[in-house]
Amino acid sequence: MNEIERVNLLGLDGAELTALVGRWGGKPFRARQLQRWVHQRGADTFDAMTDLARDFRGQLAQECVVQAPAVVTEQKSADGTRKWLFDVGQGNAIETVFIPEDDRGTLCISSQAGCTVACRFCSTGHQGFNRNLHASEIIGQLWWARKVLEADLASARLPAAGAGGAVQPDSRVISNVVMMGMGEPLLNYDQVLTSLRLMLDDNAYGLSRRRVTVSTSGVVPMMDRLAQDCPVALAVSLHAPNDALRDELVPLNRKYPLAELLAACNRYLAHAPRDFITFEYVMLDGVNDADEHARELIRIAAQVRCKINLIPFNPFPQSGLKRSPSARVRIFAQRLMDAGVITTVRKTRGDDIDAACGQLAGEVRDRTRITERIAAQRQAIPIKQVHA
Repeated sequence: MNEIERVNLLGLDGAELTALVGRWGGKPFRARQLQRWVHQRGADTFDAMTDLARDFRGQLAQECVVQAPAVVTEQKSADGTRKWLFDVGQGNAIETVFIPEDDRGTLCISSQAGCTVACRFCSTGHQGFNRNLHASEIIGQLWWARKVLEADLASARLPAAGAGGAVQPDSRVISNVVMMGMGEPLLNYDQVLTSLRLMLDDNAYGLSRRRVTVSTSGVVPMMDRLAQDCPVALAVSLHAPNDALRDELVPLNRKYPLAELLAACNRYLAHAPRDFITFEYVMLDGVNDADEHARELIRIAAQVRCKINLIPFNPFPQSGLKRSPSARVRIFAQRLMDAGVITTVRKTRGDDIDAACGQLAGEVRDRTRITERIAAQRQAIPIKQVHA
């Protein structure tokens, strides 16, 4: 086999790896050994896997690779946030962000090169869409980040816990993974599912279901599938409390309106590892931040057990939108909390390296003409005119 035909082991979950090794006459424990070498020890050469038989290593070297996407650039924020740009071929690049906090280290990973949903406030959507990522490219972001961060920790270059730290109580430098990077995860369902299973596998990354979050703009049929196949924590990009406004901010709402979305959230809760859904709500000045919008959100919260995460908007030129003033965000949050709705205001991290929520753009060779459609939509319906 030439190299282009080799199987990338980063993209195989436990069952797939066991099946591959079984075809060579190997027993399941050999697959588990191999999986631990790849994902837990970060090995990318088979000679390093010293407790595997020599002939087995030879076969692996002939037929397999361990290959994450190549890093193009790495940036470090003043607040400790780190961002990597990964080359995924044919002129496309994706972004991955690590956010260190006192009690956790969160990795935000991408699932697509670009995005088809085209939300008005998201810079990824304004770049268009090229393709879905393979599981090896999705899990490769975690594989690479953990390898780099653990090496830094070992050489004492990472800050200690309590100092904007990244040292975790369970000794994991990456304790949480959120699929909130570039793309809509549930529109790349099969590859995302394989990646989630690897994240949860004790022979790979061993993360808790509560510490792995999939963020979706509301792909209702795939939410139902995820509830059955691999229920992890779920975040829903809500951003508007009524259909008229959400149709403009999150175009997918025209296909799956709020009534269907909220029903799907309640179905998901029956299987979820947490007893609530997180609703993400970006705060847009004069667009979705009025008191009436807060009252509508309160009515939504009465229908679904939820936490509402208010996100200060991170402006970019193409959006034509502005961030809600801090005072307006505080008042809005207080309205929700006074009604008994669990509410948080997300702390902006990594905005000095364009790593904050909604800023991930990477490089995408658009084959969908999304940018043209968004521009035409903005001319037809100025967002300022859309209110409850």
